[in-house]
Amino acid sequence: MALHPQCRTFLDQLAAMGGKPLHELTPDEARGRAMPPELGGDEQPVHSVADRKIPGDGGLLGVRVYRPSAAAALPGLVYFHGGGFVLGGLDMNDRPCRALANQSGCVVISVDYRLAPEHPFPAAADDAYAATSFVAENAASFGVDRARLAVAGDSAGGNLAAVVALRARDSGGPALAFQLLVYPLVDFTDESPSMRDFADGHFLTAAGLHWFAGHYLPPSVDRRQPWVSPLHTNLKGLPPALVMTAECDPLRDQGETFAKRLQDAGVPAELKRYDGMFHPFFSLPGAIDGGKAAIADAAAALRKALH
Repeated sequence: MALHPQCRTFLDQLAAMGGKPLHELTPDEARGRAMPPELGGDEQPVHSVADRKIPGDGGLLGVRVYRPSAAAALPGLVYFHGGGFVLGGLDMNDRPCRALANQSGCVVISVDYRLAPEHPFPAAADDAYAATSFVAENAASFGVDRARLAVAGDSAGGNLAAVVALRARDSGGPALAFQLLVYPLVDFTDESPSMRDFADGHFLTAAGLHWFAGHYLPPSVDRRQPWVSPLHTNLKGLPPALVMTAECDPLRDQGETFAKRLQDAGVPAELKRYDGMFHPFFSLPGAIDGGKAAIADAAAALRKALH
């Protein structure tokens, strides 16, 4: 369970910058500490990138649409960024989304869902489902083939992608062809070994997870209910999945358990663990080579599932 040298260097550089840990900050203070965009890799040119507004559960939602070519009826990927339901936005994964669009051949629709604590659960989950439903119902306006529509997300976004897949199954649509879950947060009651082994010193901490949950989940919410913790429900009938985990991540075990439970439920699900990686590596291909590899693997899985 040794960190990759690039991950260790990254953490050492963060530590040298000083400052309070995340769990001692207010949400506004934490939002002011955004990562430099170059950590997301090169700003790859894409055939077109456009911001637009679509109807959401609580009003208009911003989305950013990455179109890799002018071809009509391409596969579509609705993407939800990470950030613990508190941080992030369309710029957070702009560069990884560009790479995903180019390498997968999918139209990537990145969703600017509402954030906690201003908008606690279920706002983000409602926005994620509303956005996916709108894309499916208006596929032609996005240049998307609605029969080849997938959802994806990293961390909290992985939670939202999994929740959308559950809601789509239980609500009769939209039909989803695939789900890409990158170190997903799928169990708010997790007490697995990885939660203890990586509770501190590996970027995402136990205290940080508690901070995120405290802002996202009102005290009255059952943390085992499916739209909060998708691990705790029947997973039969869900779309095929790729679940990606990082070895040195407190969320590792719950992600791997989710993949196993998908398989046990008869869902074609692949699990890929990235040795030596820590929690945000997928979003840091500009600093972590493992992030580049993971984006390439995700794009290959999308091509295989959707093309």
